[in-house]
Amino acid sequence: MGQNRFLWRQNGPFDGQNGPAHGQNGPLDGENRPESVKNGPSAAEAVTSGTLAGDGFGPVQAVIGRSGAIAAEVKREGDGATPLGAWPVRRALWRAGRLERPDTALVLDPIGPDDGWCDDPADPAYNRPVRLPWPGRCEVMTREDGLYDIVVVLGHNDDPAVPGLGSAIFLHCASPDYAPTEGCIAIARDDLVTLLALLRPGDLIEVGRGG
Repeated sequence: MGQNRFLWRQNGPFDGQNGPAHGQNGPLDGENRPESVKNGPSAAEAVTSGTLAGDGFGPVQAVIGRSGAIAAEVKREGDGATPLGAWPVRRALWRAGRLERPDTALVLDPIGPDDGWCDDPADPAYNRPVRLPWPGRCEVMTREDGLYDIVVVLGHNDDPAVPGLGSAIFLHCASPDYAPTEGCIAIARDDLVTLLALLRPGDLIEVGRGG
């Protein structure tokens, strides 16, 4: 079975700010991009709403980071932006106490109360899962808002993880009002359950051009 690609595209006309090329850990053609792409959109310009679709799936409503999509080479920790590019699916996580185990070919691990994800660029465990309590700054994976009821871990800045270039870029559940994320891609939980049944290791989630 070949590699599948699922593409996020912004709603509305293409505004010149999206345009990925692909490498192992992200786009490689940043030298030829317009300055607006290299520096990222301003908050007023950011487009966060779009759709996710692929072979046999969607399109479904999807949102990205509050700062919109930017070239991966200028992505920085805490900027609220989603990196452009095609990101390989690594594995998935789910909250066993909130829903039944989803059907998937991915490695699927339950999220426990001591699960965290380090987002501290000064920590050797940056952009890696950790066990709580952890001395460095990290996300708590047992979120009460339901956004991490299902998490698909994407291969962004993980081979190797470069401090400060972004961490915890996931595909996860959207909030009921589809509020923008802190940099992840989010779709409705039911849509994510459907997508999990289609995903295979190495499939790609792409953040790409507008429609």
